[in-house]
Amino acid sequence: MTSTDSLESLFGNVIYAYSRADATADGVLVDVSEAAHEAGFRIPMAMTAAAWDDCVQWCEADSKRQTPQDEAGRLWDVVWMAAIAGRNARGERVPFQLYRVPRGGRAIRPRLTTLHLHIGPGDVGEPVITILLPTED
Repeated sequence: MTSTDSLESLFGNVIYAYSRADATADGVLVDVSEAAHEAGFRIPMAMTAAAWDDCVQWCEADSKRQTPQDEAGRLWDVVWMAAIAGRNARGERVPFQLYRVPRGGRAIRPRLTTLHLHIGPGDVGEPVITILLPTED
């Protein structure tokens, strides 16, 4: 059964469906389920591309220009802080904060930023988590 089949069983004839898998394939979402699992999450997790770009993305040139870091460490910071926020979650969207060095420019000091952890239905109604910027839906 595909996600479109499941949507049709819920809503009738579906003309078009953009699935979470489609969003991941298109680069709109970044699957971070493996790191999230290590932080204690048991359901799939993804980050929006904008949240990834702001809080995780980092390359060797960034380390040379700014301060030595890597994506794995930055990703761990996000999923760990999301795990802490998730333990106290009340509702489907939970804001949480973390410090990260902004990418680009010459900044070397971490700055506080806010992300949101959203728990909602996946393509076939299963629970999934999305990490996003406060300005994203």
